[in-house]
Amino acid sequence: MSTAEPVATQVIPAVADPHVPGPTPPDAPGTAPAGLAELEARDVSCWFGDRLVLDRVSLVMPAGGITALIGPSGCGKSTFLRTLNRMHELVPSAKMGGEVLLDGEDIYGPQKRLTDARRDIGMVFQKPNPFPAMSIRDNVLAGLRLTGTKASRSEKDELVEHCLRLGGLWNEVKDRLDAPGGGLSGGQQQRLCIARSMAIRPRVLLMDEPCSALDPTSTRVIEETMTYLAQEVTIVIVTHNMQQAARVSDRCAFFLASQGTPGVIVEHGETEAMFTNPQDPRTADYVNGRFG
Repeated sequence: MSTAEPVATQVIPAVADPHVPGPTPPDAPGTAPAGLAELEARDVSCWFGDRLVLDRVSLVMPAGGITALIGPSGCGKSTFLRTLNRMHELVPSAKMGGEVLLDGEDIYGPQKRLTDARRDIGMVFQKPNPFPAMSIRDNVLAGLRLTGTKASRSEKDELVEHCLRLGGLWNEVKDRLDAPGGGLSGGQQQRLCIARSMAIRPRVLLMDEPCSALDPTSTRVIEETMTYLAQEVTIVIVTHNMQQAARVSDRCAFFLASQGTPGVIVEHGETEAMFTNPQDPRTADYVNGRFG
């Protein structure tokens, strides 16, 4: 893996979703429940061609919590998120250095397969991307086909209900599971994408600005869904919405890049402390809306 010359930086060291009625159904047949997983980045640096865009970023994302990545546009938040399940390497000119540890094992290790990283660490994108011609049911089950997982019809039915409940969508679509996924509203499509991601039992769920294209009501439902999902998976979310970060996350990491320098983490810690008693004045300025 590539390494970079050091660049001087300063790094200072739930409530259940009311839209998901009752307890979660039993674990889907044929799969064991995945344990809550800790994700850790160690000295992660990223390049596009010769341009260094992230410099030696280290961050622990605790098991079963929601970690929010905040900071102005262009500071490397989404690039960092994409390194966490090996999507950064999809860009032909992209390179990275460092380690990403899932429960202590480097997902970039020589013995680790790309498909394992993508199965263990799911992704929900900024723009909802259901398969529009597929039914709601088939959208949820798409991951099984891609991973070659076999299941009976009854097992698939249980899995569809389980995941749509996790996505806070079951009550809204249970009577039209064969309708096209593309016919849902924007907020429902995003929750369908969450349900689809959960169908393959990821241990971590990455969310890149999942509410940026949604109305306030849909945003509230997605936030409630995230809080509920944190009982089953570790969540890492990129958001520009400081109110959202304060509402949903347990911990925050503030990224910053200035004057052509690569992105770094200025400060990270518990969300309440980051918003009420930040240790770096740049953090205080950002969370209080003085720039960004």
